[in-house]
Amino acid sequence: MIVRARAPLRLGLAGGGTDVAPYCDDFGGQVMNATIDKYAYASLEEGDGRSVEFEAVDHDAQETHASGAAVPVGGRLQLLKGVYNRISRDYLDGAYPSLRLKTFSDAPPGSGLGSSSTMVVALVQAFVEYFSLPLGEYEVAHLAYAIERNDLALAGGKQDQYAAAFGGFNFMEFHKDDRVIVNPLRIKEWVWAELEASLVLYFTGVSRSSAAIIDEQSKNVASRKMASIDSMHRLKREATAMKEALLRGNLDAFARTLQAGWEAKKGMAASITNPLIDRIEVLARDYGALATKVSGAGGGGFMMFMCTPENRLGLIRALSGESGRVMEFHFSHRGAMSWQTK
Repeated sequence: MIVRARAPLRLGLAGGGTDVAPYCDDFGGQVMNATIDKYAYASLEEGDGRSVEFEAVDHDAQETHASGAAVPVGGRLQLLKGVYNRISRDYLDGAYPSLRLKTFSDAPPGSGLGSSSTMVVALVQAFVEYFSLPLGEYEVAHLAYAIERNDLALAGGKQDQYAAAFGGFNFMEFHKDDRVIVNPLRIKEWVWAELEASLVLYFTGVSRSSAAIIDEQSKNVASRKMASIDSMHRLKREATAMKEALLRGNLDAFARTLQAGWEAKKGMAASITNPLIDRIEVLARDYGALATKVSGAGGGGFMMFMCTPENRLGLIRALSGESGRVMEFHFSHRGAMSWQTK
């Protein structure tokens, strides 16, 4: 038997960064995001009885370790090994079974689409299916967060894990003591369709590590730098405004809120933007973009633009002349899922 799982990547629409401690612990965070039809995939099957094998197919990385004990973490396969160790310890009575784990993703790490956290969710979901673990969406997301942040000491927020587990358009609330509330939104079909006809997703060609940007942001909050904190307060308000714009079908307000959120985000940390991002933003505006936003922590990865459907093709052609590439996408309503095959 082979178990497969997939979890959707997400677009951060507003409030991103307010889900990162210590801000969400001190002030409460709010994020509006939506998942798309690009995925992180994981597969799990029985091993040879003596070893556990890890492979990231899209990174051409492989490791084999003796089963029966925790494996050393770190390296390019740390996400796979971290999930294996935590599940084996907490849910399999420390058995550390012989297994084969494989992963691949539709987006590279550092894309700003939550690819690393989404991969952890896909891995956890595969284990849930394989071992019939009694974990729902909240539990899967929280476990994935704990593996990344606590076990592997990777800096980041919480929205990616919950977006991947739940799927769809969600307004999320983050409070101290790891309390998270996910509010799924019922978006009218015409709003969904108009957004897909109006948004352009562009990969800058630069994959960046979000850890340094998030560390800078967290230090600014911890040291009570009011300019950064005020920017994050604005971001949180923009998440509420974005939710209302989506529910009311007010796409002019959607564009204004998207741009306002990006302007606020740039005030959180100096490394969120750079000359490449600034240049692409000016180019997009010249070709009809009404709003710009960098997805994720910033510094590179994917940029998102909103324009009228009539201007979309011209904007795509202009961006295609740059060093990055445009990625076509549709929104996805379903979160992490798993299935069995032979």
